[in-house]
Amino acid sequence: MLLFFGYGTKQKHLGTGEVRTCPRCHNTTQWSRVREFKQFSLFFVPIARWKRREFETCGICGAAVAV
Repeated sequence: MLLFFGYGTKQKHLGTGEVRTCPRCHNTTQWSRVREFKQFSLFFVPIARWKRREFETCGICGAAVAV
């Protein structure tokens, strides 16, 4: 019997976020909103998702801030 399964962290881009000043690089830019979650797949079909969180990332240095 052959069984394909997968486990990992997935990120989904939700669009543009706020215009913020980054605490790490000190640039003012448009940030991107992202949803991240852990996922278990069976035969390439998502079965379960958990540990969902949303955050915004800096477009220059990649720093993340929880929303």
